[in-house]
Amino acid sequence: MTAKRITHFINGESWNGNASRTGDVYNPATGEVTGKVDFADNAVVDQAVTAASAAAKEWRKASLAKRAQVLFAFREIANARKEELARAITAEHGKVFSDALGEVTRGLEVVEFACGIPHLLKGSYSENVSTSIDVYSIRQPLGVCAIISPFNFPAMVPMWFFPIAIGAGNAVIVKPSEKDPTSSILTAQYLKEAGLPDGVFNVVHGDKVAVDRILEHPEIASVSFVGSTPIAKYIYENGTKAGKRVQALGGAKNHMLVLPDADLDLAADAAVNAGFGSAGERCMAISALVAVEPVADELIKKITERMAKLKTGDGTKGSDMGPLVTAVHRDKVASYIDAGVKEGARLVVDGRNPQVDGAPNGFWLGPTLFDQVTPKMSIYVDEIFGPVLSVVRVKSYEEGLELINSHRYGNGTAIFTNDGGAARRFQNEVNVGMIGINVPIPVPTAYYSFGGWKSSLFGDTHAHGTEGVHFFTRGKVVTSRWLDPSHGGINLGFPQNR
Repeated sequence: MTAKRITHFINGESWNGNASRTGDVYNPATGEVTGKVDFADNAVVDQAVTAASAAAKEWRKASLAKRAQVLFAFREIANARKEELARAITAEHGKVFSDALGEVTRGLEVVEFACGIPHLLKGSYSENVSTSIDVYSIRQPLGVCAIISPFNFPAMVPMWFFPIAIGAGNAVIVKPSEKDPTSSILTAQYLKEAGLPDGVFNVVHGDKVAVDRILEHPEIASVSFVGSTPIAKYIYENGTKAGKRVQALGGAKNHMLVLPDADLDLAADAAVNAGFGSAGERCMAISALVAVEPVADELIKKITERMAKLKTGDGTKGSDMGPLVTAVHRDKVASYIDAGVKEGARLVVDGRNPQVDGAPNGFWLGPTLFDQVTPKMSIYVDEIFGPVLSVVRVKSYEEGLELINSHRYGNGTAIFTNDGGAARRFQNEVNVGMIGINVPIPVPTAYYSFGGWKSSLFGDTHAHGTEGVHFFTRGKVVTSRWLDPSHGGINLGFPQNR
């Protein structure tokens, strides 16, 4: 099988240069190299910035009606071809097709939100604040905005940012993960077909070289990032040092608190779905199940029964869970299972040698369940980012709450209970940014904002929703006085937006 070339998309077309460095793109279900992705050097990043900067000067002049029309057209094209996009995700990331399709659908929700950009950019107006003086506010684009995207949601995460950025009148440069870059190229093609002017959306591939150039480039006004906490911190510190506006969403260790009055069948379903969906490679995955005694034994029994029915295999063949994204990542996750055993946790279900429906060289790791996990164990402290679920037993709601609040991450959490008072107390007292009540993966809808607390977020602006609109625009306040009226002449035609 000949590996395809995956290259940059700059100023409306595929890059035609010769890359000095490339990276391998794998099919995780087979272990085969299916693509070679060009890595950008500083010159390639500069070329993309030059194109984006020129396009931004013109695109900001486009009417709100025109911007919304392009986003509407993109939404229709991407929705019609979402299976093409999902197949590309499955082929390079490994998640099962239905999960990839769900990713695309959730991304399109932000596109739909951004289609309302004429309303979202409305300012305010106060007439006659002083004699013959009016004051009003407006929001204007930043210029060139960069998006650095992770491997686990190669289509959805860029869609959290670029529809709003483009709708607000900015130009965009996306640096996707080098592990699964094709979906960003498909997105660029769909946007071009939707009528977006050349240069408004660009894709550069690469590694730290490209990232560092993005962070230091003086013509890039903002950087949006989703990924691990160490990289998020690095991007935030270096981006802000260079004078950029930065939103950097980091890692997570999401807890699910199960109270004794909870519906344990519902809780067991939720723990399996949230713990092992996408092979645990989600920043919103539930990886720590906090069971308030005496429910732990019964809950573990129910979870184990459900895990026995899960089918691990090639994401194109109807499996429940696919492979991990790379062999290196698979081995890293497996090393955490080794460490959990050595540290004294009880290994209830071992996923290190799974029975799979797929090629023997795929990057396989089955769903894994630990019991008797303590807060000092590495499988509890660290974000594993794989299909490993740890059960921590506590004696009370208060002990469970303290456990969650003491962790350095504060991305997402959930409580399972039939007690409304307990749920209301939990949402008020827990120090976490996104909370589910009998909902295991509390990802907000597009018109609310996504983001955590503590070491799960660097910067103070979350993704999409109102905060996203504010991130990609600057506010101005205008104080005006007009002494003489002006006349626009006669026009009997019905007024239109142009």
